[in-house]
Amino acid sequence: MLYTSRLYTLERAEDLPDDATIVTGLPGWLGNRFVDALLNGLPEVASLAQPRLRQLRVLSTDSEHPFMKQIGRSENVGIVAGDLRNKSDVQRLFEGCNGGTVFHIAGVIHPANARDFFSINYEGTKNMLDQALKSGVKRFIYVSSNSPLGVNASNDALFDESAPYNPYMNYGKSKMMAEQLVTSADSSLETVIIRPPWFYGPGQPPRQSLFFTMIKNGKAPIVGDGKNLRSMAYVDNISQGLLLAEKVEKANKQIYWIADARPYSMNEIVDTIEKVLENDFSMKVAHKRMRLPGIAAEVALAVDASLQSLGLYQQKIHVLSEMNKTIACSIQKARTELGYDPKIALEEGMRRSIAWVLKEGITI
Repeated sequence: MLYTSRLYTLERAEDLPDDATIVTGLPGWLGNRFVDALLNGLPEVASLAQPRLRQLRVLSTDSEHPFMKQIGRSENVGIVAGDLRNKSDVQRLFEGCNGGTVFHIAGVIHPANARDFFSINYEGTKNMLDQALKSGVKRFIYVSSNSPLGVNASNDALFDESAPYNPYMNYGKSKMMAEQLVTSADSSLETVIIRPPWFYGPGQPPRQSLFFTMIKNGKAPIVGDGKNLRSMAYVDNISQGLLLAEKVEKANKQIYWIADARPYSMNEIVDTIEKVLENDFSMKVAHKRMRLPGIAAEVALAVDASLQSLGLYQQKIHVLSEMNKTIACSIQKARTELGYDPKIALEEGMRRSIAWVLKEGITI
């Protein structure tokens, strides 16, 4: 589904359940897709194909965004304009919402200022948790990241849920601190943490579309030999993990890695995108790489650390610092305990991503 929400509506508002589902992170890449899944179900997952009747309340940073206007037409969706860092905005989000579930998706990955990592990812999460406790929320589901765990020692040492914290830069520290808030929350509040790694899919930001263009033009950076592994998560796979984290009772107080079925090497990621661009969209692909020695990533890491210590952040330097690293996980716990079964793998996910980009009129 490429954000073609059917937006079912109710004939009578009183038919809505008393409890509410609260979602943050709109309009955003994952937040938009997840709300679409809440409203319309996930057709490729039999147990989640039909949506559950629910009163939905979302926190939005841009109420004029086309997706916000689209979902605003549904009688069972309430949109609250606001900022996680503002306690009064968070209070308004929870007004009249007793019980129910919170899906806290909002966060910042590439901020204008490195200090925003902590004001949004940590303080914003604290505001949400505090209000959830005051409002009698049943379950609080937090979307974390791979970054609190850092990088793998090797391709053979995949992260599982027992891996110790070793946060990667300030983003990793802020998400680790937020995880610690969630895990230490009062026992009256059920909590679940999911950790999606690098995610992809329709609705992507410009940086991901630029990645496609670089690959097409033969300028995709391969740092080192390109054999390092990266776990990735298609947005519908993450949405499945979120819905199961709400549905499965024993998920309370647990952490789960949520990703595609297996990790991919950087070489495989670039090769797959080339293949899809060429075979499915008839684009001329250069079939070249911008090859850099592994030391380039280590230099970028040092520069990134220096900039962030000054409160500065430079996205391209940060991304380069990770390009030779293995950041990969096992999803076995989620499979066993949640019944998680990711349906979309890299080739199909990239096919859908590229189709969305072109549909939006974006040039690759």
